[in-house]
Amino acid sequence: MPPSTLPSPRAALVGAARRRPCTLVVCRGCCCGDPRKHPGTDHVRQLERLRAAAAEQGFQVRTTDCLGPCDQANVIVVQPSAAGRLAGGRPVWIGFAMDEDCTEEIAGWAAAGGPGLAAPPVTLELQFIAPPRPGTRKPGRR
Repeated sequence: MPPSTLPSPRAALVGAARRRPCTLVVCRGCCCGDPRKHPGTDHVRQLERLRAAAAEQGFQVRTTDCLGPCDQANVIVVQPSAAGRLAGGRPVWIGFAMDEDCTEEIAGWAAAGGPGLAAPPVTLELQFIAPPRPGTRKPGRR
């Protein structure tokens, strides 16, 4: 097949990858979600609110152990949907995601399509953080 007729690798999503929704990866490791470290934050309520919005709006929420930037807890990664990735969206790391306003902005952005499909709220952009470099996680963390 001549190269001009081959599908672009970015447009060649197959199977479930074609239907992958925007996904929130919520850190619940040693520092994120820990009421001893952040006693003024209702971590359980935050996760419940995100899961309820996901069920209503069609995005996904997953939890994971330590994502690494513990000094910026709570950390949430907003992963683009398949369509968002095809449009150029890449995962966005959000730090200090602890108050109700931030939770609502993250849920609203994911519902609107997330990275690649919808612009994030300007106030949420102030909380964007760089992902940790490979090999920089603290010893003992998974």
